Amino acid sequence: MNDTIVAISTALGVGAISIVRLSGPEAIEIVNNCFKGKDLTKVKTHTINYGHIIDQEEIIDEVLVSIMKAPKTYTTEDVVEINCHGGIISTKRILETMLIHGARLAEPGEFTKRAFLNGRIDLVKSEAVMDIIDSKSEEANKLALSQLTGTTSNMIKTFREKLKQLLASIEVNIDYPEYYDIEIITKDKIKKELTTMKQELQKVIQESKNSTIIKEGIKTVIIGRPNVGKSSILNKLLEQEKAIVTDIAGTTRDIVEGEIYLDGILLNIIDTAGIRTTDDIVEKIGVEKSLSMIDEADLVIVVLNNNEPLTKEDEEILEKTKDKNRIVVINKNDLEQKLDLTKKSLENIVKTNANTVTGIQELKDKIIELFHLETIKVKDYTYLTNARQISLAKQAYQSLEEAEKSLQENLPIDMIEIDLKNSFDLLGEIIGESYSEEILDHLFANFCVGK
Repeated sequence: MNDTIVAISTALGVGAISIVRLSGPEAIEIVNNCFKGKDLTKVKTHTINYGHIIDQEEIIDEVLVSIMKAPKTYTTEDVVEINCHGGIISTKRILETMLIHGARLAEPGEFTKRAFLNGRIDLVKSEAVMDIIDSKSEEANKLALSQLTGTTSNMIKTFREKLKQLLASIEVNIDYPEYYDIEIITKDKIKKELTTMKQELQKVIQESKNSTIIKEGIKTVIIGRPNVGKSSILNKLLEQEKAIVTDIAGTTRDIVEGEIYLDGILLNIIDTAGIRTTDDIVEKIGVEKSLSMIDEADLVIVVLNNNEPLTKEDEEILEKTKDKNRIVVINKNDLEQKLDLTKKSLENIVKTNANTVTGIQELKDKIIELFHLETIKVKDYTYLTNARQISLAKQAYQSLEEAEKSLQENLPIDMIEIDLKNSFDLLGEIIGESYSEEILDHLFANFCVGK
């Protein structure tokens, strides 16, 4: 990290301003070499300076240059931000000029990666930066901001501190058993501490399921036979004519998607091709895709026709979705009832008439109830927010279970210590106390260039 990096930090296109950002030991000098105005090497830190970026004697653009000297910067290095007009040509020319004068083009997320490697933020906060950019709802933004302010990191650090104290006590008892003034660490005491830690960590893991809902929304699949009203229900939920609705079976041959918000939580709704046996090659592909979507869904809305008896296809759909979060919608309830579900033990049933809005609000209410959306928006946003964090927490929990098992089997105390140390290290990986270059490269590769 001895070189100086540069990137365009704003979306490239026509706009009011663009920002070209540099970070590194030569950032100020590089910009100063192509700046017509004050001597930037002599200005005070955290100041904005008016002038022009030039290429030899040619003026490229009129700019405002922000000078931020180490260590009080985003990366803890010298950082310069060139605010220029938002044209594509001028922005690219400024970038090219910085490259010619010695800067290197930044990799995706490299500014944030440097902030992490230089100790300004930990891995949880690093991931929160991208979560703020990707936030699709106010709740998701609040969750990311909570991570950025260190709420989750502090929780993990506190938990590791408890483990560290327990490990220290075990070490002292192993290494200095002859001392009478040290606290005797018994297996009963370890078991008591382990029970408390397991409960705390399990609670964090369980509650972190909410973070996925807050961040990514609920992936919802509407499924059923042709002509039961799936597309009409999608349109009524979205309050727009998103899907084509006809009386012709097989009209929907591919997935149709839309988004709504329920209690501030995003609902990603997918209308699928009607499930039936068909010789039409295109429709057959659509049916296969529909069935595969069931496995990926967080919520399945199964639509049945109130005006028709239960069919073999209906039975197969109900069987395939029985272990999923499921709402059964009995549509066309304004027509004569021919559907008999008395022999079926079904929960979460909603009756609708998709030609009007009858039952649509009840369907929304059922989704809110099923996912507890009315209580998910809480003030405490101390969640693990992605698969990496949750996976490491689960592994740490498993190590605590292994330690508890070793206690029950009366294994030597130093064997129990191994599992406790493993749990301590895994929790450290969450916040970046320990990491591999491969993990960092993968994590920051998903960032914007210039962030």
